Amino acid sequence: MNLQRLVPRALLLASAVFVAVQASGEGQAPRAALRQEPAGPETAHATPGDLSAMDLRRLYAGPPQSWPRPLLGPGAEFREFAPLPSLPAPGEREKALAAIGKRLFDDPRLSGSGQIACASCHSPELGLGDGLRTAFGHDRQRGRRNAQSLYTAAWMTPLFWDGRSPDLAEQALHPITDGAEMAATTETVLPRLNADTGYRTAYAALGQDRPITMKDVTAALAAHERTLRPPRSRWMQVFEKGTGVLTDRELLGLHLFRTKAGCAACHNGPLLSDQRFHNLGISFYGRRLEDLGRYEVTGKPEDVGRFRTASLLGVRKTAPYMHNGLFQTLDNVVALYNGGGGKDRQQPSGNVPVPSADPLVRKLNLTADERAALVAFLETL
Repeated sequence: MNLQRLVPRALLLASAVFVAVQASGEGQAPRAALRQEPAGPETAHATPGDLSAMDLRRLYAGPPQSWPRPLLGPGAEFREFAPLPSLPAPGEREKALAAIGKRLFDDPRLSGSGQIACASCHSPELGLGDGLRTAFGHDRQRGRRNAQSLYTAAWMTPLFWDGRSPDLAEQALHPITDGAEMAATTETVLPRLNADTGYRTAYAALGQDRPITMKDVTAALAAHERTLRPPRSRWMQVFEKGTGVLTDRELLGLHLFRTKAGCAACHNGPLLSDQRFHNLGISFYGRRLEDLGRYEVTGKPEDVGRFRTASLLGVRKTAPYMHNGLFQTLDNVVALYNGGGGKDRQQPSGNVPVPSADPLVRKLNLTADERAALVAFLETL
C-alpha cells in the first residue's frame, strides 16, 4: 500500500527537522514569557550549571512543597508533585467483576474476527501498550494513533488522546466496535459470551440471572482496568524516602524538569499530567498524515492539533511516544521540546482552521549534559 510506504518516510523527515531545529540553538526564549511562582530559595532558579550537586541536594532536601517553585508559561495549571492517591478499596462484587474483566481483556472473542483481544494492543509485557508506532487492527489495518499505556487509566479523565470518552466503561466499547480496531458488533460478541458456561456462571454469581449484555461486558472491563497500576519506580520512592534515592544527574534532571525545561507546566500533579490538551506542532495539519486531535471531538478552532497530556508514570516502559508514535526514545522527545516543538503549516486546509501554537511550547536551549540529565530523570519515573 502506498500510504504504508509513505508513513515511515514522512515520520523520518519530521524527526530530522525537529532534531535539526533543536541542534541549531537559535533564539533564547524570552524571560518575560515565563511566570515564576512566588517565593522560594534565592538560588532556586539559578542557571542549572551554576548549581553544584550540594546546592541541589539542599534545595530538594524536604518534601515537594518545599522544592523550588516551577517556572510556568501563560495558562499553565500546576499541581504539586505527589504520590498517586489511593482508590477506594473494591468490595467483593467489584473484585468478582474485575476478575471477569481480566478474562474478557484477554479474550479475542470480543473482536469480529475472533483473533484480536484488548491485550493485543495493551500487553502487560509492553508497558500496557503494544510497542508499535501505531496499532494494527482488523484485517491488519493500521491505526493512525499510538496505543496508549493503561498504567494510569484508573485516574485519568477524559480518556483517549482526543478525550472522547468520559469514563472507562464507555472507553472500553470504542475499540470493540471500531471497524479499524476489533470490528465487532453486539450481534457477534454476545452470542459467543452467552454460550460460554464460565461467563454465565460468573455473572450469575453477581446476581445477574439474565443474558449477558454489552453493558455487562464494558462494566467488567472497566473494573479490571481500575486494578491496573504503574510499575514500582524510584520516583515512587522519592515520596517515601526523599530525593536521596536519586543520583546527582537524576536530581539535576528533576530540577530542569521543574525549571529551565518547563516540563512541569503540563506534566505535574500525582499523574505527571495536567489532563489537558496541547498542540505540540506534530499534527501534520494539511498533510497526508493529518490528525486534528481534540478538534474532531469538539469542533472548536482552538482544539485543532491538540492532544491530551500523557502521564509520565512508567514512561521508560511505554515507547514509542506521542499520539502518532513519532519518537522511539526519550532522547528524541527531549530533542523535540528543546527545539520548540514541531511547526504546523499556516496555510488553511479545507474548512479546518489553522492550528494555534501552544504558548507553553518554546525553545529551551538545553545543553547536551542537561538533555542527558533530563532523560536520566524521566527514566526514574
